[in-house]
Amino acid sequence: MHFDWTYMISIIPKILYYLPVTLFLAILSMVIACIFGLALALIRQTQVKIISSIIAVYISLFRSLPSLVLLFLIYFGLPQLVPSLSGINALTAATIGFSLKNSAYMAEIFRASLKAVDTSQMEAGLSIGMTKTQVYTRIILPQAFLNALPATGNTFISLIKDTSVAFSLGVTEIFAQAKMIAADSFRYFETFLVVGLVYWILVLSYSYLQNYLEHKLSRSLQR
Repeated sequence: MHFDWTYMISIIPKILYYLPVTLFLAILSMVIACIFGLALALIRQTQVKIISSIIAVYISLFRSLPSLVLLFLIYFGLPQLVPSLSGINALTAATIGFSLKNSAYMAEIFRASLKAVDTSQMEAGLSIGMTKTQVYTRIILPQAFLNALPATGNTFISLIKDTSVAFSLGVTEIFAQAKMIAADSFRYFETFLVVGLVYWILVLSYSYLQNYLEHKLSRSLQR
């Protein structure tokens, strides 16, 4: 069977039709993961031993679980323990799973980023009459966000690729659509090559955006 460029071009619109599902799943999960991860990192900063230990266990658990296992636990396992969750749909289950898993990574990223900010800045802020909240929001967090941006970008890129396992729950995103197209045409190489190129373009686009954000934030903090 020869390589068919015409076939490749013809299936691009069919695969791109489900690109919004992939982007929605990745972006929403990342936003939730960042919010939850930042909350965990800030709570851990209080250094209350019991709370820090609980958060450490949470981070260890969700960083260790493979994405597929976590999605199966949420979609198929939780309804057995909590019957009221039996109506949960696949997209919601996938979003919850990716959010929990990546919040564990983001918690560690934010914790390291907060530690990288010089502690003397808190003392300086308090000495001029600012509250701890003002010091965090105006001085520490902006610097921490800049420190966290490269690692956050890598996590988001991994999440974009990780969304492909959502097809195991029945979520039709670009990879699931490619599997159905390939199964129908038996043109596996051309089909998955198109999917690979789509993921590559997504990663390149985000990498460009991340570099732009890093440059803008670096300039604004230097003023």
